[in-house]
Amino acid sequence: MQRPEPLPFARRATRLALAAVALASLAACASFSGIEPTAKPLDAGSLGLKNLDVRNSAERVATDTDWWQAFGDAQLNALVQKALQDNPGLKATQARLLRAQAASAAVQAVDGPQVNASLDLTRQLYSANYIYPAPLGGNVWDSGALQASASWELDFFGKNRAALDAALGQIQASEADVRAARGLLAANVTRNYFQLVRNQEQLALAQRTLEQRTRMQQLVHDRVSAGLDTALELQQAASALPDARLQIEVLNEQQALARNALAALTAQPVSALQLTLPALNNIAAVDVAQAVPLDLLGRRSDIAAARWRVEAALQDVDSAKAQFYPNINLVAFAGLSSIGFDKLLKSESEQWGVGPAIRLPLFDGGRLRANLRGKTADLDAAIESYNSQVLEAVHEVADRVASAQAVRRQQAEQNAAQASAESAYAIALQRYEAGLGNYLNVLSAEAPVLAQRRQGTDLAARALDTQVQILHAIGGDLPSAAAH
Repeated sequence: MQRPEPLPFARRATRLALAAVALASLAACASFSGIEPTAKPLDAGSLGLKNLDVRNSAERVATDTDWWQAFGDAQLNALVQKALQDNPGLKATQARLLRAQAASAAVQAVDGPQVNASLDLTRQLYSANYIYPAPLGGNVWDSGALQASASWELDFFGKNRAALDAALGQIQASEADVRAARGLLAANVTRNYFQLVRNQEQLALAQRTLEQRTRMQQLVHDRVSAGLDTALELQQAASALPDARLQIEVLNEQQALARNALAALTAQPVSALQLTLPALNNIAAVDVAQAVPLDLLGRRSDIAAARWRVEAALQDVDSAKAQFYPNINLVAFAGLSSIGFDKLLKSESEQWGVGPAIRLPLFDGGRLRANLRGKTADLDAAIESYNSQVLEAVHEVADRVASAQAVRRQQAEQNAAQASAESAYAIALQRYEAGLGNYLNVLSAEAPVLAQRRQGTDLAARALDTQVQILHAIGGDLPSAAAH
């Protein structure tokens, strides 16, 4: 039996190189050990949020409903639409979405073949004391190169895939941010609109209160002149007038501020707000106070954005880990190169090459580990931000529902108090018309009626405001709605 011939040098060198790459890959794989995230997502089930799994992509869709239309006010709908079209803050959020989409496209381009073309023309004096032999050395020559090159990084270890997934996650988060900004803008427009409606009714009541107190002062003055009352009663009647005028001035200020805010939100001058405000009782109320399923928070836009940022941070960590592995490229070039421009396009000037290129980081001064630690810290921050967002959302919805239920109970008590005051006023008016009492008694009986009407207006406006806050807090998804 013949002894096998030794392998050629080239084959042995190739095998040694592959073995070295394999060993170095194993060493690189172990080099990121000990760098792990420390933050943990909240247990959503313990909060009663069954669909709030941070890793469940099916539940990471933010809602985008036109919830303000449930109030049935065409003028309000037009104001919200104007704000959504022209508000600079919302446009800035939309610009950040476009930026995220552009960044994703740039990352995606890295994963495909890259082709470039170049043309270099040079007139050069070659050194006589360097590597160039005569007749190159010591003379001036023209040289040119016309070449096309191509490269393709083979993403064996998923570095580019993870980077692309991270970029796509940021797009999803930015889209959810746009929806969240849209909902917040609509809520602010709606709340300021309802504030104007409240001010309109409160101003009418304040004007009636001023008229009532002015009439009372006149009647007391007449009674003092007739010797039926003293200066004390006259002074008491007069002291109520400044308070009534003060209430009117306060309401005028509130109305001006609400109009200014509404103009700013809709990106138009105050003079352009030509509004015909409805009565409070003509606005459809949305019945959301009895029970709001907390599972609806899983589709809230800001929570969806926070979850997508956690997903993006997870992919960034995977991409950072993949950088510890070899980087493998297929490289090829073909073109023409010559000394002398006249020979550049001749067939003898052809050149080409093709082959793999492998790059493996062995000693980088800790750069890769530092990058991985930074990405891991970003992941911890994203998880904690998500946890904070969930807790704040649960707190916000619980507060809004509690307030809505409390307002409903307060309205029931106020309705009873107002009915009693209205009854007393009706009796006083009947006695006056029958000649059994004077008009001062009527005006005195009207005072608690006006006070109750003011309180009733405030409670009705607060009920609407609370409904707006609930709709915004749950992202616009309603379990039920009833108009009354």
